[in-house]
Amino acid sequence: MFTNSETEQQVAEFLLQIKAIKLQPNNPFTWASGWKSPIYCDNRVTLSYPTIRTYIRHKLASVIQEEYGSVECIAGVATAGIPQGALVAQELGLPFIYVRAKPKEHGRGNMIEGELSPGKRVVVIEDLISTGKSSLQAVDALREAGYTVAGLAAIFTYGFDIADENFKNAKCPYFTLSNYSALLKYAEEHQFIAAADVAVLKQWREQPETWGQQ
Repeated sequence: MFTNSETEQQVAEFLLQIKAIKLQPNNPFTWASGWKSPIYCDNRVTLSYPTIRTYIRHKLASVIQEEYGSVECIAGVATAGIPQGALVAQELGLPFIYVRAKPKEHGRGNMIEGELSPGKRVVVIEDLISTGKSSLQAVDALREAGYTVAGLAAIFTYGFDIADENFKNAKCPYFTLSNYSALLKYAEEHQFIAAADVAVLKQWREQPETWGQQ
C-alpha cells in the first residue's frame, strides 16, 4: 500500500501555502451538501503553480506504477479530475478519457469522452475524496461501458469512514497523496492553526454531517 509520510507532509504544505486548503474552525464553510465544515479544499488552485503541479503529477504517476502496475488508460472525473488526469496521462504516455457527472444532453449523449476500446485497464484520477460518491459514479460508468477499473488515485482525502466503506463495497482500491490527519499535523506544527483548534477540527472529521449544527 502506498504510504509516504514525506509526500503526505509535502503535499499538505503545498496545499496550505497556496490556500488550496483553507482552515476556518471559527468561521465554517457550508458545502453544497449543506454540511458545515471548518475546511475547504479546492485542488484546482495547484494548476496555477507549475512547481506544485509538476510535483503532484510525478507523485500520482508513481502511485499508479507502484500500486496498479501496468495500466492502459487514465480516466479523469469531471470536472476537477480532468486536468489532473490529463497531466498524469501525459507523464505516463497513456491515452486519456474523462467521465462526465451525467450523460451529455445533446449530440451522442456521451458520459465518457475520448476514444478507447472497452476492455482496457483504467486508473481513475480525482482531485479530492470526500464520501467517494461522485468518484464511484465514474467508476460505475466505466465498468458499465466495459472497462476494467484497476483503482483510483487522488490528491487528498478527508479520511471519512464512509468513503472507506463506499470504496470497499464497490471493490475499488484507492490511494491519495495526502490526507486530513497529515494536514492537521503539518498545520499545527507550522502555526497555520492554533493548538486549541485541533480538537475542533478532529471532532468535525468524526461527525461531519452533524458538526456545527445548533
